[in-house]
Amino acid sequence: MKFSTRIVLLISVSFLFNTSVFASGTDTVITSTSTQKQAIDFIDSIQTLEPSGYWPHVKSSLFLSNLKLNIHEPLSFYPGRGTNFCAYGALSYLVIKDDPLGYARFMLALYRTGKASYNNNNFTPSESIKSAAGTLKFKGVLDIRHAEQMWFLVLADHFKGYLNIFNPNYDLGDEDRFWAATNLAKFNRMVRKMCHYKTKAVGSDLFHPWLKNTFNYLHDRLCKGVMVLYINNRVIHKKNHDKVKLSIPTHFVVLENIRKEDNGLVTLTYWDYGGKTLLQITPKVLKKIIYGISFCTKNELL
Repeated sequence: MKFSTRIVLLISVSFLFNTSVFASGTDTVITSTSTQKQAIDFIDSIQTLEPSGYWPHVKSSLFLSNLKLNIHEPLSFYPGRGTNFCAYGALSYLVIKDDPLGYARFMLALYRTGKASYNNNNFTPSESIKSAAGTLKFKGVLDIRHAEQMWFLVLADHFKGYLNIFNPNYDLGDEDRFWAATNLAKFNRMVRKMCHYKTKAVGSDLFHPWLKNTFNYLHDRLCKGVMVLYINNRVIHKKNHDKVKLSIPTHFVVLENIRKEDNGLVTLTYWDYGGKTLLQITPKVLKKIIYGISFCTKNELL
């Protein structure tokens, strides 16, 4: 099947399953399942790790130092340069915010036994995943972050969406291809399964959310939960934001702050690739870059 035909089929499936996504939920203030202090006390009590027989290319010292970095500096998660791991990076932000101790225990169990469970999700990574972890190169600091390589590869191996129709199993280099990509519906499903959150999402993989005022929608809800934006990253990296030919969502970021300036511009602060980014754009461009908005709040019934 030619690549162009595959793209048409993927877009058709996207239209069927992602025209709009809604999940009911009451706005609540977020509280953590565990605290960062609990996670720090736990991970700092571990001084050394024996090499794992399940992860032949993961170095124990790099794994442990990376795990400690993630616990001490939760915003340090880095999906890697050139990969399609950005959705798993946003998911990591939510997991580490919600349950850092659970994350640390899960990663250690995964390292020591080759499989582990998190929030009733059983992860049994394939042999190709176990062999790939620790070998990713030319991805920036992800090269030496062996815990994050394991984490991202295992998540992508476990959770599937329509983008995996033509590439369900990992092959060398698939971290840069559709195998690792995530659509909006899949992202929200991962959040609900991995975290103690409800999700309410608007938007799709093809069309912008039908919102009367995008700024007001984001501003009014930000203090009540976590907002993850599914955006066209190509627009914000162009010198002229109003001129772009290819309009598809490419990236997930976590919104941390949004305000409107006296001159009418909108200033956003969002988490992205291991750090915070400050962006100033017009309300028109704000509406133009956003394809999906995932509003994540605590589910008090869990």
